[in-house]
Amino acid sequence: MIDSDLLNDSFLPWDENDAFWNTKSRVAVVSESIRMIRLIGKTEHPVACELVVERRVPLAWSSGLVFPPGLGFSQGFSPSPLHQTFTEEKLGQAEKTELDAHLENLLTRAECTKHWTEKILKQTEVLLQPNPNVRIEDFFYEKLDKKAPTRLNNHEMLGQSMIDSGNEFGPGTAYGNALMKSGETENQIGAAEREFIQSSAINFLTPFRNFLEGDFKTILKERKLLQIKRLDLDAAKTKLKKAKMAEARAAAEQELKVTQSEFDRQAEITRLLLEGISSTHAHHLRCLNDFVEAQATYYAQCYQYMVDLQKQLGSFPSSFCSNNNQCSSGAAATISVPTLPVSTDPTASARQSHSGFSELLSSGTSRKARVLYDYDAAGSNELSLLADEVITVSSIPGMDSDWLMGERGNQRGKVPITYLELLN
Repeated sequence: MIDSDLLNDSFLPWDENDAFWNTKSRVAVVSESIRMIRLIGKTEHPVACELVVERRVPLAWSSGLVFPPGLGFSQGFSPSPLHQTFTEEKLGQAEKTELDAHLENLLTRAECTKHWTEKILKQTEVLLQPNPNVRIEDFFYEKLDKKAPTRLNNHEMLGQSMIDSGNEFGPGTAYGNALMKSGETENQIGAAEREFIQSSAINFLTPFRNFLEGDFKTILKERKLLQIKRLDLDAAKTKLKKAKMAEARAAAEQELKVTQSEFDRQAEITRLLLEGISSTHAHHLRCLNDFVEAQATYYAQCYQYMVDLQKQLGSFPSSFCSNNNQCSSGAAATISVPTLPVSTDPTASARQSHSGFSELLSSGTSRKARVLYDYDAAGSNELSLLADEVITVSSIPGMDSDWLMGERGNQRGKVPITYLELLN
């Protein structure tokens, strides 16, 4: 009894209104393990199609073969020898020539190499460019043989934002100056990343891609040709077995000799190509060493850039503090926060400081002074200050007694006395 569920119209992938299928042809397969169904029918021209189904076919179908009236394997359709040999081998009705174990191992090794090369290539591309949209865009530019537009990477975009904000806050302020220095460092890291990506693409990705698109495609082509030669050989063997007459047998033997020679020749060509996988592995090993070296160089550059930045920011301690003026423990371990000079006699210290400023105001000379706190200039006639820096101060006639004229390099402006400590 044939399974009605397997024979209903929804199971078969054709349109029942089609003229060919108006006969309600149904096909079955004898072997339970075979998943291929060969549909054979007849229209104005002989037609045959194959489909693979994802379910096992019951052995009971062997009694359910149904063909259009008057049509059999010998009428209306003549399958090619290759198709016929392939089908008979799948059904266990013909002998199959097996490849030698060494060649089978080489084929397995080639498939394994292809699989992992694809995986490594894909994951490396994700590492170098995490944004899938950018990867797709670059792919289209590559296929169109056009140069992709130059884009800022993440570090460069961050660096540009820091520099712009630093200019907005003022390079003379502690925060603005630190932002600009950090932005410059981020730009350096971005340039190093760009160089790393370019080096990796040339020395690592390109050889892997060339193998997949070149050498392995050649292997696939020759392997397919070997499969055809094997089917030809099996067909010749079957033909020789079926030959009864002496003349037919002699012709079959000659055909078998020719097909055997062609099969052996193709097997040797395929074997030589597959043995080249060892050279591919050696080449990919050198590419891997280049990739690791490029990574080491990139990370070493980034580390050095950040160490240099950390040293530069060491002179801006207040920039590492939160709004409640409490610094993080990590910053406190490497950065000393300036404090007011401690004296056992605050009154005496105040008198000494006041006396020094009084002498400076009256004498009109210039002296060195250490900045006690950061100071952001309120106007263009004032000078922004950074804690712990040393500047030159002097008095100008007519200036308020709470202010002095400060000079730092070619910068000049008013500074408040309360932010300064005169040096001897």
